[in-house]
Amino acid sequence: MTNEIYQMISIGIYMAAMLWIGWYSYRKTSNLTDYMLGGRSLGPAVTALSAGAADMSGWLLMGLPGGIYVSGLADAWIAVGLTIGAYLNWKMLAPRLRSYTQVANDSITIPAFLENRFKDNTKLLRIVSGIVILIFFTFYVSSGMVSGAVFFENSFDTQYLTGLLIVAGVTVAYTLFGGFLAVSYTDFIQGLMMVLALLMVPIIGIFETGGPTKTFETIRMIDPTLLDFFKGTTFIGIISAMAWGLGYFGQPHIVVRFMAISSVKEMKSARRIGMGWMIFSLIGTIFTAFVGLAYFEQNPHLTLKNPEAVFIELGQIFFHPLVGGFVLAAVLAAIMSTVASQLIVTSSALIEDLYKVLVKREAKDKELVFLGRMSVLAVSVIAALLALQENNTILDLVAYAWAGFGASFGPVIILSLFWRKMTNWGALFGMITGAVTVIIWSNVGLGDTLYEIVPGFIINLIVSFVVSLMTYKKNDVIEKEFDESLKLLKKE
Repeated sequence: MTNEIYQMISIGIYMAAMLWIGWYSYRKTSNLTDYMLGGRSLGPAVTALSAGAADMSGWLLMGLPGGIYVSGLADAWIAVGLTIGAYLNWKMLAPRLRSYTQVANDSITIPAFLENRFKDNTKLLRIVSGIVILIFFTFYVSSGMVSGAVFFENSFDTQYLTGLLIVAGVTVAYTLFGGFLAVSYTDFIQGLMMVLALLMVPIIGIFETGGPTKTFETIRMIDPTLLDFFKGTTFIGIISAMAWGLGYFGQPHIVVRFMAISSVKEMKSARRIGMGWMIFSLIGTIFTAFVGLAYFEQNPHLTLKNPEAVFIELGQIFFHPLVGGFVLAAVLAAIMSTVASQLIVTSSALIEDLYKVLVKREAKDKELVFLGRMSVLAVSVIAALLALQENNTILDLVAYAWAGFGASFGPVIILSLFWRKMTNWGALFGMITGAVTVIIWSNVGLGDTLYEIVPGFIINLIVSFVVSLMTYKKNDVIEKEFDESLKLLKKE
């Protein structure tokens, strides 16, 4: 058999496994809470790895190793910022969000939680946040489909449309039928695949390049500044890179995992597993880039056309084609896990936060689950149509979507959990000004100087705080729920 056939067998096994998980989850899904939040039944390992896989996408296996391959350790400041941000997210926000969403009318989405937390009778907060999620994630999903299509195009020489249909078809199938459980279980498997591949490639590679000493000697011979954390950096540049960590507090597809864990007491185990996964993955990514530098320097007859493909190329060189196929599947897993997570959050925004609010009639769970599945299909079709041609405007939007979500939701969620005087008007105006600041900052070109999440996050915090002070009126129900969430936290 040719190498490509072995690789296709591996990809086929992976795709079949994802579809089987979708079918298994479909059988366990009976109501809207099951479909949107897995019935709050996730264990710590699934919670941790699904949050990680939903977070990292193809950036972990392609973007970051490619950046370090070209620029050296100076490109790793983003990884440092993300690690710190993820830890603080797990430590500070996760337990409180789990307990408060349960107390606040058992909220199953972030917009629903914000409405219930502030007793917002205007419905404006829920509708605006639902629209923000719907718009940003439709384009976000589309960009993921573009990435998957390009992956198949480059790895198997398929037509762009063929790759798009394969990625969209399989991802939509298991998300549509299995809902949140399918997304979480597939993310767990995908997370395992990603970390195993990121450890296998550099470990085998170090032996191929003559051991750690010779590997780093080769890198120093190429350019000793590649090992310099501060090469070509500025103070503002480091702040911008580290500020990526701020985004974690406001990513709906990540923080929803904290709401789905079975209990607050499981959070510590989940945090340890999640942070362990993240640290091993990032270390593997960095060493993959360094091994690639040494290997291609020692083997000048081989050329690496695209630095972002260093992980893929090394996986095909070091392993049997069948194993190399699973390395390719790990890249696909990174892309699909994020797309699926974004699809289910977008679906929940459509049904739980827009349909149920705007269509004022009681609907049975069976009808709502059906509508949830139809909304997954509808968003997927729109995203796929946007992805029919590689459109730079979509990819440009994704470049600041992380900042957009982080600056829109991050400060609002933090203040809502830690400050009892936060109001619905503070949250609404803070969210809007955070999002607008990010968009304006990026579009006028200031993002090249300072990452737009920094001004967006700070302005949101200030506006939320000031407007809340101006509009605060004591509400006994809000006060009681705030105290109950803290009691539940301590009890667990």
